[in-house]
Amino acid sequence: MTSVFDLSPAEKLQLVEDLWDDLAATPEAVPVHDWQKQELARRKANLLTNPASGLAWEEVKRRVRSRYGR
Repeated sequence: MTSVFDLSPAEKLQLVEDLWDDLAATPEAVPVHDWQKQELARRKANLLTNPASGLAWEEVKRRVRSRYGR
C-alpha cells in the first residue's frame, strides 16, 4: 500500500489541491472555532473603524511576489 509520504512532490501538491477543492465545495461544513470567529470580528471592526489599516488586493499580491519572487 502506498503512503502519501511516498508520493512525489507533484503528486502531493495535486492531492492538496484536490482536498482544498473538496473542502471549498462545501465551506459551511468546515468547522470554525469560536476564537477564530472572534478574531475575524475583531479584524472586521478594526477595518471598519480604521479603513486605512487595510491593504488593497493588488498591494498584497505585490508584496507577496516581491518577498517570494513570483
